[in-house]
Amino acid sequence: MERRTFLRSSGALAAGAVAVSGCAQTDCGPGEGASEPTRNWKMVTSWPQNFPGLGSGAADLAAAITEMSGGRLNVKVYGAGDLVPAFEVFDAVSAGTAEMGHSGAYYWKGKSQALQFFSAIPFGLNGQAMNGWLYEGGGLELWTEIYDGFNLVPFPAGNSGVQMGGWFNKPIDTVDDLQGLKMRIPGLGGEVLRRAGGTPVTLPGAEIFTALEAGTIDATEWVGPYNDRAFGLYQAARYYYYPGWHEPGTTLECMVNKQAYNELPADLQAIVRHACRSINDSMAAEFTAQNAYALSEIRKDPSVELRPFPEPVLKYLRQLSLDVVEEIAAADPQFKRVLDSYLAFGEQVRGWSEISEQAYAGAGR
Repeated sequence: MERRTFLRSSGALAAGAVAVSGCAQTDCGPGEGASEPTRNWKMVTSWPQNFPGLGSGAADLAAAITEMSGGRLNVKVYGAGDLVPAFEVFDAVSAGTAEMGHSGAYYWKGKSQALQFFSAIPFGLNGQAMNGWLYEGGGLELWTEIYDGFNLVPFPAGNSGVQMGGWFNKPIDTVDDLQGLKMRIPGLGGEVLRRAGGTPVTLPGAEIFTALEAGTIDATEWVGPYNDRAFGLYQAARYYYYPGWHEPGTTLECMVNKQAYNELPADLQAIVRHACRSINDSMAAEFTAQNAYALSEIRKDPSVELRPFPEPVLKYLRQLSLDVVEEIAAADPQFKRVLDSYLAFGEQVRGWSEISEQAYAGAGR
């Protein structure tokens, strides 16, 4: 069944179930319960409106909440710059300018360095492990605790899977090639690049192509083939590197203004929670399928060179990543607390991964 058709049908079923359940519990007669006010919420995002995967995922989340609530909670989506700039989503939702936001938690490292764990850190957990840590390993509880201080409630709401290393206007053959490199790269990955002698640049997605084409930056990471092709990045740079060492399984977030969330009745709170979890799963599936197709199309372009990062470069970046994390943890108790939970879960899951996904990937080859 096509996704939006499914959302419409599941929304109707959910709304019907809510109506039946409500009357059964309150013994309401005809017309009773109809006076509940319709709630109109705004969702601001860090993505262009309906941009494939990211923007469309936010739109699907809004549609799911609206439809599953039977129209009792209507959510309207505003793309980056429509209501607030891409990097002001956090402040807008915290202040109640909008009730919801869709973005990536590593953009808010200026609020708390620890927030980067809830999106992606270099050489960290992949998408599957991130979901395990957040839902089953205590990660979401830590995230909720931190966001509580900002009048926010967080929910995982998408995962890109492992990303690409990025587009470069010059080859990266040795660690020396990182010296002086101006690259659009967020989060801890940006700090690692700085330690390697490069210059990290923060840009919203809509500005990347122009900056790369004009030479304002020498390289950029974005997401992966699906989104990179949509932005036409293959037309602005020649070398396409993998893997995405800086973002091995990036979680996207839905943040909700805490006061607005607490004012919802319990069933609408449940709809928000479960809609986010549904989109978290469906977006991961979409990226898996669409990245495969987009990569096959990009490979047809003779001007693009698909390259792996040299192993010495990856080892150098891994060591720098460890150094950065250890230094921040030594000075930031909150960061260290989240790091300890993250590492403990990673160690726990590693033994299983080694004899399951990793073993299978190399089986019979």
